[in-house]
Amino acid sequence: MGENADPLARRLADRLAALRAERGLSLDDLAAQTGLSRATLSRIERAEVSPTAVQLNRLCAAHGWTLSRLMSAAEGEAPALVRRDDQPAWTDPATGFRRRAASPPGPGLRIELVEAELPGGATIAYDAAPVPGMEQHILLLSGALEFSDAGAAHLLRPGDCVRARLCGPTRFRAPGPDPARYILAICPP
Repeated sequence: MGENADPLARRLADRLAALRAERGLSLDDLAAQTGLSRATLSRIERAEVSPTAVQLNRLCAAHGWTLSRLMSAAEGEAPALVRRDDQPAWTDPATGFRRRAASPPGPGLRIELVEAELPGGATIAYDAAPVPGMEQHILLLSGALEFSDAGAAHLLRPGDCVRARLCGPTRFRAPGPDPARYILAICPP
């Protein structure tokens, strides 16, 4: 990737480097906060590798940002109407998880809508909420989804919705062979 990184990956890398610099953190400081190695952080900031969902969650938690806010900052100012083809999309290289910021955050707006698809059999486990106390609603569109938050586990079927105020570890798993397609409504505290 590096200099040949796609434009969104490059802007994401630049934004992560800028956040670290704005906070006056060294790579070693950020490594201590996130549990990611200094070398991995450096490669992410130079767009040599695409960060995984878990790595991005740890970085967002260290900076006190949601993933949607980070992606929006990498994309730039969001207009009132965001056409599907203009909605920022990202794929986790480790799991194949895809997220599309259907309604990215904007100035003065708190709620974010994300369309997500987790491949069948895939799991994403986050060790902490990116912003403690963040409210999240998950509406399953198709497939099946196991969602757990701070020990409470829920199996969702199409049309089911679970609400949570995230304070600890969370886990998303698509238990069947089919992908789990869902909408996330996110509201920071």
